[in-house]
Order: sequence, then structure tokens, then C-alpha cells
Amino acid sequence: MEIQPDVVICLGQAEGRSAITPEQVAINIDDARIPDNSGNQPNDNPIVAGGPDAYFSTLPVKKLIEVIEESGAPASLSLSAGTFVCNHVFYAVQHFCRDKNIQSGFIHVPLMESQKDEFPGLPTLNQEVLVKAIKAVIKALS
Repeated sequence: MEIQPDVVICLGQAEGRSAITPEQVAINIDDARIPDNSGNQPNDNPIVAGGPDAYFSTLPVKKLIEVIEESGAPASLSLSAGTFVCNHVFYAVQHFCRDKNIQSGFIHVPLMESQKDEFPGLPTLNQEVLVKAIKAVIKALS
């Protein structure tokens, strides 16, 4: 049976961010300053050759910021998902969903408190607060 979602929400972790940040735009470029977990390190490569320069999220990102804040978590709009793995996923999902009447987008989340020893000095968010916020996002999009 083929899955036919109404909404696709991608999540990724952004070291250094202190808020949950819905992403506004995905750009058609892979450019990594460090290798990914598989050792790949693209340099100014298009994600989809001949694809649009960018896709905007089709999620109501400003509404989601309100929903996240109402759940008790900090939130802000992000205008850049970077040019690494998260942007690649965001762009590829937007490209796939573009003609399928599927709302889709990407949300970056901060490190969790349980990761503070691994990433000293970087902002973290309590896991319960994060889960509550993402559940609120899912409910708002249902």
C-alpha cells in the first residue's frame, strides 16, 4: 500500500540554535564545510540538476511559530536551512511534493539538554518541551 500523506514535516537538529525554527526556504545547493556521516563533502553541487533555485515551505511557518510559542517553547523563523544535510532533505522533499498537493516543510530544533556534555556551551532545550512543541505542530497541521 502506497503512503499518501497530506503533510510532511522534516525535523533536523541545529547546533547553536536556542529556539525551534521553522524554515522558510530550501535552496538547490549542497555545499558542506565538513563531511557528512558517510564521508561525502559536496562543493557547490546542485541537489536537483536543472531544478528551481529554491522552494518555499508550504507549511504555514508564521502560524507554526505561534503554535510552538503557545506550547511553551521558544520559536523563531529561519530564512536559511544552510547548505548541508538538512537543506538537502528540505529541498528534496519540496521538489518531490511540489505537484502532489502535499504540504511540506522543515523545522530545525536545538540540541537537547541530554546532549549538553557532548556540546558544552551550546544552547539546549528540555526534551519534554521539545516533544510538546512538535506535538502541537502536528495537531495544528491535522
